Amino acid sequence: MASHPLAPSWLHAPDDANALAEAVWPASVSRAATGELTVAGVSAPDIAAQFGTPVYVVDETDARDRAAGVLAAFQREFAAVGSSATVYYAGKAFLCTEVARWVTEAGLNIDVCSGGELAVALAAGVDASRLGLHGNNKSLAEIDRAVEAGIGAIVLDSLQEIPRVAAAAERHGRKQRVRLRVNSGVHAHTHEFLATAHEDQKFGLPLEHAADAVATVRSFDSLEFLGLHCHIGSQIFGSDGFAESAARLLAVHRDLLAAGPVPELNLGGGFGIAYTDVDDPTPIDELAREIARIVATECDRLGVPIPRVAFEPGRVVIGPSTFTLYEVGTTKDVELQTAAGGSATRRYVSVDGGMSDNARPALYGADYSVRLAGRTSDAEPVLVRIAGKHCESGDIVVQDDYLPGDVAPGDLAAVPATGAYCWSLASNYNYLGRPPVVAVKDGVARVIVRGETESDLLARDAGLDAR
Repeated sequence: MASHPLAPSWLHAPDDANALAEAVWPASVSRAATGELTVAGVSAPDIAAQFGTPVYVVDETDARDRAAGVLAAFQREFAAVGSSATVYYAGKAFLCTEVARWVTEAGLNIDVCSGGELAVALAAGVDASRLGLHGNNKSLAEIDRAVEAGIGAIVLDSLQEIPRVAAAAERHGRKQRVRLRVNSGVHAHTHEFLATAHEDQKFGLPLEHAADAVATVRSFDSLEFLGLHCHIGSQIFGSDGFAESAARLLAVHRDLLAAGPVPELNLGGGFGIAYTDVDDPTPIDELAREIARIVATECDRLGVPIPRVAFEPGRVVIGPSTFTLYEVGTTKDVELQTAAGGSATRRYVSVDGGMSDNARPALYGADYSVRLAGRTSDAEPVLVRIAGKHCESGDIVVQDDYLPGDVAPGDLAAVPATGAYCWSLASNYNYLGRPPVVAVKDGVARVIVRGETESDLLARDAGLDAR
């Protein structure tokens, strides 16, 4: 089948619009003989009937296995070069008490970025020593609570935070371990990276200011300096950006060793995943092996011991383990003029969610894919745009993909790879309640985050109290 004239160049017309690209779906997803999408033995129609739509559906075993796999890869590869690795799950990707338990049971620590995320992790029973606190504007209350709880490490993001954390540590009689976030001048995104002298961003300190900042940290008896921290971007394919960043960080790391111990180097996260069948992310085993080689080679060149290395993946753990299930409400064909001067039809397929449950397409122009979840069809594929129900023209869930031409109201549609930054960024725009999150394992589906009802939304409206 020829590509549609309105389709982007990367999107190829499929021979079978029912086929599932393995890389974008949770491990247990398949189609039953009758055509329904199934996950861990439970069909999409059964999930929709029990929990409604929209609904985030998580393959629990897949999420647990991905967490364990990331940890194993980095521990194995850094052990091979004579060091060790600590892996923090980046809670900002998606955090609830169940997910906190899954990742810590797999051996990971957790990185939190706010008092709320800290509260969730502690409520899940996670030992505070296995948590790290991030953020460019931590409140005094957040710092105090973290220190009082015995948090394992705090990432210092500015010069002002140094005395604030030191004072909290002294107040609680603790010696607080800290990292210093710096900007390496390397920005990576997917398969490209850009190295510059300075970065114009809100996070961290310029690398050339690190020595003075670390000297200030070391001047406080209540602080223990662990090492430098750097995060170079998100949805990164390949290791080139990490290589450049590590080289710059380790040169400063070597200089810092002259004045005291620097046991660790934190290289952040940002490892990419597949959102469409043309995405080709670097396998995590390969990334771990390459980054370990890079760090070992650079340390050898500089003549310094290989430090303990830390990472903070989130998307690569939870992103592919989840899909969002919607119900189709309306379809609409729109006739458009093509660049060649002819005309072509785009079919808008509207679902019962949208930017309130997945803001990434509107925020970042992120691409997703879609498949029918309740049945298969032999109808000729048509180019579709999956639209939400919000009062915004930019309320698009899937910009371009193909579905069978008989897609119709009442069909179930599933959008894969929605585990990261979808529920986390969800909103109540147009007063839609945020959808539930359902975990599926061994043929059983259960709610791990309750969906919001209209009663929940109204419960916050203080005007009702006045009546």
